[in-house]
Amino acid sequence: MKESKKVVTTEGTTQFSAELIAKMEEAKNCFPEGKEKSAILKILHLAQAEFGWLSVHSMDQIAEILRVEPIEVYEVATFYTMFHLEPVGKYVFEVCRTGPCMLVGSDQLIEYIGHKLNIGIGETTKDGLFTLKTAECLGGCGYGPLLQCRHRFHEHLTPEKIDSLIEQYQRGEIKPGAL
Repeated sequence: MKESKKVVTTEGTTQFSAELIAKMEEAKNCFPEGKEKSAILKILHLAQAEFGWLSVHSMDQIAEILRVEPIEVYEVATFYTMFHLEPVGKYVFEVCRTGPCMLVGSDQLIEYIGHKLNIGIGETTKDGLFTLKTAECLGGCGYGPLLQCRHRFHEHLTPEKIDSLIEQYQRGEIKPGAL
């Protein structure tokens, strides 16, 4: 089951902090004048790290910072599956579902996680903690089944390891990886 990519509009609901704007300006200034648009990916990551997802309002603000048309930001954000265009849980379990991971049980793992959390692909638990998504190749083909959560990779997964991961995330024991 492939999840659809939709953009949720929540105009005027995001306010970038001074610290976030400074980081965005720093990313933009890494590129020569006239090439600031090259910072779109980094700046989208920064905004998503602050809010958990990218609203249309956030992307419009990014377009203003980069002095580009909003569509140029939307095109990048909608192309990459790593960007969330609607609210998600605090912990997003992105499970690889390409060939190598499927051969070692990623489909069964996705089903197990969904059953364990009582959600489907693209859904969030009622407590807002977990969202289940699928990903096209996380780049760890020899370590499957594999999932990514908060920039951390979890490898060679089994139902028992999933149970343990869920408990650790619920207790806040697993810190985010590097952005």
